[in-house]
Amino acid sequence: MRRPIRRRPLSMTSLIDVIFLLLMFFMLASTFTRTTELPFSAGASGQGSVAQSKLVFVRLGPDSLSLNGTALTFESLVSQLQERKAPHVLVSLGAQVDSQRLADLLIRLKSVPGLQAQVLG
Repeated sequence: MRRPIRRRPLSMTSLIDVIFLLLMFFMLASTFTRTTELPFSAGASGQGSVAQSKLVFVRLGPDSLSLNGTALTFESLVSQLQERKAPHVLVSLGAQVDSQRLADLLIRLKSVPGLQAQVLG
């Protein structure tokens, strides 16, 4: 007569080790911080009109920046906007402007209190 096969109890240690390693991997591979958010509104028809005296126009090119047609640098743009006390800025993008240059401009505009930037398409 044959002896019955006796089964060993399964060890949970190796399973717990694998789960722990997966948990550590996903905790280290993911990030829980938010990246910088740049809120802006795109131009659309039908939005409320803005008073022309409080409206300024910024033209952004790959190598240039102008405020109402006057060439400026990023450093002087913030001071000019604070002097004019304009609450609304229209930003027009020139050809070949990359997203990093637009992000740099929007970060500078964000430092002006009470300013709303609207990017034209």
